Amino acid sequence: MVHVYNCHPFASQQIVQVEQAPRLVCCGGGALFVVASGRCKVEAYNLERQGCPLICRFATMGTVKSISYSKIGDYLVTIEEKNNATYLQAYTNWRNQAEEKARVGVRLLGHLLGGASVRSGVQMEIIEIPLSEHPVAVACCPVTGDLLVGCENSLVLFTLKRQSPQQNPQGLCLNMQQSQGQTSSSNHSALDFERSVIMHVPKFIPKQVALCGGYVAVQADLEVLVLKLETHSESKATDESSDTTESEDHLEDQADFLFIPKHQELLGDRAKDCDIPVSIEKTGLEDKRQYTLSYVLFRRFTPEFFHGCSVEETQLHSLQLYPFFTSHQSASVDEPACLFCFFSLPAIGYLYSLKGGVELLSTYEYPEKILEAVLTDHLLHVITRSALQCFTVRCAAVAARIVDPYIDTTMKACPPSSLEVCALRMQLFIGLRSICVCGCHVVLLSTADTDTPEETERSTQRRGLSRKWTISSAKETTAVGHGWNLYVVDTVTPLTLYQEMDEYSRQYAENNPQAQSLQHILSEAHLLLRTSLLQTSEQQQKSECDPTMLLQRDTQPERNTAAQTDSEELEEALRQNCAQLGDCFSRARQKDCHLALPYYRMSGLSVTEIITRNRPLPASPHSYGLGFLFYLKHYLLEETEQSLSQETADEVLDIFSQSEPSELISVCASPSMTNISPARTLQILQRLEDTSGVLVPLTITMANMMLRLDDLPQFTQLLDRHAEMLLVYSFIQEPRLLLHAGCGAEHTLIRPTALTHQLVKSHPGLLVAGMVALHENNKIQLEQADHIFKELGCENCLQVDFWEATLMASSQEAVIHELLFRLASIYIDRLTSMTSMTSDTHSSFDHTSPKRRSLKSADDLINSCSHYGALYPWVTVLSPAYISSFQHQESLHKLQSLLCGPSLSAGSVLPLLERLPEETLWGFSLHLLCATKRGQYDVCIEKILDRCPQGIIAYANHQLQDKKMVLWWKKLLPELCNRTRAATDNSILLAALKETLVVVAMETSPADFLELIPDDGTAAYFLPHLLTCSQRHLMT
Repeated sequence: MVHVYNCHPFASQQIVQVEQAPRLVCCGGGALFVVASGRCKVEAYNLERQGCPLICRFATMGTVKSISYSKIGDYLVTIEEKNNATYLQAYTNWRNQAEEKARVGVRLLGHLLGGASVRSGVQMEIIEIPLSEHPVAVACCPVTGDLLVGCENSLVLFTLKRQSPQQNPQGLCLNMQQSQGQTSSSNHSALDFERSVIMHVPKFIPKQVALCGGYVAVQADLEVLVLKLETHSESKATDESSDTTESEDHLEDQADFLFIPKHQELLGDRAKDCDIPVSIEKTGLEDKRQYTLSYVLFRRFTPEFFHGCSVEETQLHSLQLYPFFTSHQSASVDEPACLFCFFSLPAIGYLYSLKGGVELLSTYEYPEKILEAVLTDHLLHVITRSALQCFTVRCAAVAARIVDPYIDTTMKACPPSSLEVCALRMQLFIGLRSICVCGCHVVLLSTADTDTPEETERSTQRRGLSRKWTISSAKETTAVGHGWNLYVVDTVTPLTLYQEMDEYSRQYAENNPQAQSLQHILSEAHLLLRTSLLQTSEQQQKSECDPTMLLQRDTQPERNTAAQTDSEELEEALRQNCAQLGDCFSRARQKDCHLALPYYRMSGLSVTEIITRNRPLPASPHSYGLGFLFYLKHYLLEETEQSLSQETADEVLDIFSQSEPSELISVCASPSMTNISPARTLQILQRLEDTSGVLVPLTITMANMMLRLDDLPQFTQLLDRHAEMLLVYSFIQEPRLLLHAGCGAEHTLIRPTALTHQLVKSHPGLLVAGMVALHENNKIQLEQADHIFKELGCENCLQVDFWEATLMASSQEAVIHELLFRLASIYIDRLTSMTSMTSDTHSSFDHTSPKRRSLKSADDLINSCSHYGALYPWVTVLSPAYISSFQHQESLHKLQSLLCGPSLSAGSVLPLLERLPEETLWGFSLHLLCATKRGQYDVCIEKILDRCPQGIIAYANHQLQDKKMVLWWKKLLPELCNRTRAATDNSILLAALKETLVVVAMETSPADFLELIPDDGTAAYFLPHLLTCSQRHLMT
């Protein structure tokens, strides 16, 4: 479907004053080239100046049958006929023919001329390009300036070179792309071409060809083939020509039959399945690169009568490969961001995107048979016999997604490339014959002749058709026609066309704000602005490189200022358009309502302005649209530091209470709604509770409103309605009841809510449980929770409780190791601070001391957390009977329990334990626990015997088991013997020795026991134990 809008894309028109009837026209580089009927001469007119004054005129070698212009190199190429022979000529430095008597040099391809005029670059040159076949069509690459010539059954590619005149023909040639950046040296070099590749297409007779950045397109009567020619610096061993040279069908043997091939469309890799073989013949002598071909697109149409066109009229025309550059590309990048292929039948046109996957973007259904079409950045221009008409294009939609692959998100949006096209108001003419476009100038040739050579050539015999369908050959047009005109129609600026579309859209908005046509024309206007913004820098770059602008360098600062002003106007217009699209999608159906969010965001409007734009009229029966509610919900879900005013916040609450009451809890928890009226909100929430029943999140929200009203008894009563675990589940469902995050990603932007501050005073256990639940459900990170507790001023009490509770609940190894180290550190800090307080009675209370008792005691942690182990019996022996404070005892027991547990690594806390003195027994017990976990049993036995020998048996009974049992007689027994010998009156050592001998007698054989008895005359002391060992051995 094609939409039609009454918007005029043309600003003005003028008639070019030419002396004789034009036969061919083309334009480019700010110039219009006219070939008069019956004359071998080309006239160039300046399109950039009013009246299109003549630039120059120069003679050609023969009658011009086709003419094309290349901006890269600023040259013309023609197919000419002379003496019944067809030639291919290239004209360089043609601008120097402003004086008709200027010298002209004629040379063959690859043979440079000498002389001062050539070296200085002021002499026009005609380069004769020899071909083995008759040229049928020619095309210039807009990216590289290369030349593609279509001959019968072959395509010849010529590479544009810039060559120094001092060199011989076999001298070094520089690629045109590499020499574009040269300034002074380029003025003393000449253009030349090198035949690079011949592509043989034996089953294809080209009518038109196109070339752009390595892509080659060729068109027959009813077939279009697009190939990609790639170069490789390294030679390849595979010979691809053998794969593509297939046996030709012998159609000449069946010439009396009519074969009508079926319709085909093959995209991407499937295009190689077409029945058109292509082989490559490399011809460049100095070109060391290797070329490979890949199929990109193949389209075949069947000759049939449709859309008012006869079979003879159903032929393809207007083949075009169109590059699209964006301002995001650097100036050195020659490859376009996008590439499009356009071709047309008399009644239908087709636009394909070739890069990033081949895709049919648009199908153009014309209201009547067209003669020719030209694709541009903003519009598609087509002509019929009596009118010039414009259609919108989707190039910007494709380019925007290539520049920004994440454009289709909740932050940004762009109309889809599949959006239906529209036709704009047409301009009537009489007898239009051809069209060409240069920038904002559309050149039209009209004549009152009934037939032209171009029309008759379209009716010639097509490949694969019978002789019955042929007509007579083309007839020559007389030099004196019945009337002709050459028009230059200037298109309006994209901003002007947008403003007309915007005014057009307001009529739809007044009549039916929910009409699809309103959405469509706003999308068209959006793409129009997108195209201009994507190409702002590129167009400026083109102006700087344009040969017609070389004489206007003094106005460059003014042009830069004007370009900046235009860009600002375009951006402002885009914001207005996004606001209108947001309004349109805010009332759209459920399928498209989500697009209101990104368009409103791109508009830059505040939420208050958007609410104002979406207020339903008093007499309107319509309520708030789905898209508007979708936008509001996402805005309120955002973690932003901007708070709505009380009036706006109350209005938002009313909107959701009317439209979606189930979202009220989430709305009230939003950080943007901090200025909401608590009393009014309580009334709305109470009505919600009456209709939906008692809900835990609703109860917490009502309690939060009571807190804002300073009604603490009612606040406590509401929270006591439900069990603590149910309240924790509600915090998981709506974390913003406890936390508000800023618009950044740093944890410092997370802040506690007023409810969180109150829970510190009244329900600390609920707060810790809620924070642990948020952490375990990935709603908050450990560092963010630490920041919250610091904001609350309880980093040494509730924060430690949070660590202990998280250690109990977490199953993540990294989190467990981090918490074990943190808890060991904080316990050691507390013990250190309390020790310094005891030694210095004048010291103030340290910041590491807890302000209140912990929520979990050491016994609670031992019973509920596997990382806390039960205290070893010998630790109890070493622990003092009296400790200065309860906090000191709790910290000591928790640290001892961690060291007795299986998870804490002794090596990680060893540097921290060095701060604790070993003079006290509790400090000594901690150092001993650490050494035991490290396996230093020998050292521990010696230290216990030195400091607290009464604990040695308890230590040995617990630690010296299994594989460590041998230490009883290898380490402990010798130590006790030596120490009792030195202190015979030490009853503690004697008792420990007796206990040790009992264990040794039970675990060793009599022979081994006998070897353990010292030879210092005390054997009698050991004999009873030796007897016990022997009796046990006999029994076993």
